Amino acid sequence: MTNSATLSLNGEEYTLDVITGTENEQCIDIQQLRNQTGCITMDPGFGNTGSCYSSITYVDGKNGVLRYRGYPIEELAENASFVEVAYLILYGELPNQKQLCIFSRSLEEHAPIHTNLEHHFSGFPKSAPPMAILSAMLNLVACFHPEVLDVTSEGPEFDRTAALLLSKVRTISAFAYRSATGKPFNQPNPFLSYCNNFLHLMFSDPYREYVPSKTIEKALNLFLVLHADHEQNCSTSTVRVVGSSRANLFSSVAAGVCALWGPLHGGANAAVIAMLEDIKASGKPLKHYLDMAKDKDNPYRLMGFGHRVYKNFDPRSRILKRHVDEVLKELNTSDPLLEIALELEQETLKDDYFISRNLYPNVDFYSGILLRAIGIPLNMYTVMFAIGRMPGWIANWKELLEHNQRISRPRQIYTGHSIRSFVPIEKR
Repeated sequence: MTNSATLSLNGEEYTLDVITGTENEQCIDIQQLRNQTGCITMDPGFGNTGSCYSSITYVDGKNGVLRYRGYPIEELAENASFVEVAYLILYGELPNQKQLCIFSRSLEEHAPIHTNLEHHFSGFPKSAPPMAILSAMLNLVACFHPEVLDVTSEGPEFDRTAALLLSKVRTISAFAYRSATGKPFNQPNPFLSYCNNFLHLMFSDPYREYVPSKTIEKALNLFLVLHADHEQNCSTSTVRVVGSSRANLFSSVAAGVCALWGPLHGGANAAVIAMLEDIKASGKPLKHYLDMAKDKDNPYRLMGFGHRVYKNFDPRSRILKRHVDEVLKELNTSDPLLEIALELEQETLKDDYFISRNLYPNVDFYSGILLRAIGIPLNMYTVMFAIGRMPGWIANWKELLEHNQRISRPRQIYTGHSIRSFVPIEKR
């Protein structure tokens, strides 16, 4: 549905289309603005700029709504496996039993990595960040599967490549952890579920098979489901920008890994744990940190509270909170950081300062606690995020090609020197 808006500029009026999406979102189409007026718009951070049309994920930050392909996140979190959600995000519909079996079988078929590829892990120093290893190894995988470099967005070639990437990201991530800790690699077990296979790859030892409880498996599945896509965030937009040059899928998602690495994006849940460790080490009461966070002249901020998109409660955090409680109850673990986190949560939820500003615990707050509780090392938190976000990255790359979207090329306003003449070095 299209309406119009009028722009008055330098005594001239220009008519711009106003486009309405399926959820009544509206945008002013400025694609021809520069051609018509010679002007561009300025929006650092692109917070008010639409970069694409997409049918994958809908977010309503004001009302705390998140849907994948129209399905509320609450229903998917309660009823669907990560593999089902990945299929939904990739192909637009939930799989029937036959489709799910074929897709799952393809994931398990592609789980092992080439023996020669395994040797490359030893080339990284022990201190190498797992996200750096993941990004590098994703590009390297494509070298061992050259047929994926020319894959388009449809057909059996795409199906195979998507399954290969979704499966191998899990194996590469676990191998990065095992290599850094000096432990031998575990090979994938085709008889385990997607989540249990990852936990096996991470934690099994030669003489002890790691067998997670149903609660732990459900918690990891839930974490991945809740992170599977989230509209045009920094890393997803990066995948689209790189993909718009028609770079292959592996290079595009490797760039997404690098974008996710930052502490303002995928590293936020690790920042939550770092904050809790600082609080514990200081020995100061929580009130000290709450007061600092509320002091407008103090740059200190509580990590894991509030969200750039959600101006109400992050719907994912509501779901995670329930399962964090279940995991902690089952494990009956004594962890001072988790105790501080739960106390901090309670204090902020009854403090008018945080309530009035909608600074509620977000998904990063609870996911950091959850990952710590089930034994995921801190430096693997962002890697876990990348595994979960892989379906969304692949789907956005696919959609970009299907829409034949032009190469991304933002404009700028130049603020440097105007023209000046070169001065020889002896006269400077």
